[in-house]
Amino acid sequence: MSRRTMSLGLSIANLGYHYAAWRHPDMPAGGNMDFRHYVHCAKLAEQGGFDAIFLADSAAVRDLDNPAIAREMEHQIVKHEPVALLAALSAVTKNVGLVPTVSATYNDPFNLTRWLTTLDHMSGGRAGANLVTGFSIDEARNFGLDAVLGSDHRHERAIEFVEVMKGLEDSWDDDAFPRDKATGQFWDRAKLHYLDHVGKHFKIRGPLDVARPPQGHLPIFTAGDSDNAMEFSARCGDVVYGGQPDIEGARAYYSAIKGRLAK
Repeated sequence: MSRRTMSLGLSIANLGYHYAAWRHPDMPAGGNMDFRHYVHCAKLAEQGGFDAIFLADSAAVRDLDNPAIAREMEHQIVKHEPVALLAALSAVTKNVGLVPTVSATYNDPFNLTRWLTTLDHMSGGRAGANLVTGFSIDEARNFGLDAVLGSDHRHERAIEFVEVMKGLEDSWDDDAFPRDKATGQFWDRAKLHYLDHVGKHFKIRGPLDVARPPQGHLPIFTAGDSDNAMEFSARCGDVVYGGQPDIEGARAYYSAIKGRLAK
């Protein structure tokens, strides 16, 4: 019988999850804008045998009008965009996975697949995507909305988003680019595929202008304990985050996801 091992991921929450972590003497003076801090964390994760680095994100300065939350989160008011940050970290690491948080609500599938596929190539096949739908009014207001879109709409869009992403990743066969210098054949047109997707939320012809990702399809990470979120995880997720505070809650969440997988 093969031996099962635990997979380990490191969530780098800027300067730490504790609201006073930024005050520690060893923290960089430049705060979470200091790239060297992330290089240090990434190298430690790799040396320690971690499987992936995860970066949470939302495209907003959040909760400034809530005094209780604002005080706890003030060291995270500004942050780096995670895809660009992980692309830079790919150059100083060799093995650890790189998982940015990206929005299916406030991005379009073509651009996002383009960015993530590029990250997969740059890292030698180490990219993933934590695909979220967003819940912050501060984030919604940065994209022309006066309110957060309803959960049904956001998760319906996210499911179609993943379908489009996978289709765009399949724009090219793995061997579509022979790059034969002797014959002068750079690519094989027969191994190019147009997506021609027409759905409720997206109309995208394709193909993607980046070669097929080294992994084929990037692993999709998901989270959330609402009915819609768990349905999305069951349908689209390769890895599901669980944030339950006790073992009983974790078992219940596990069973809820597994139950949806069985449908």
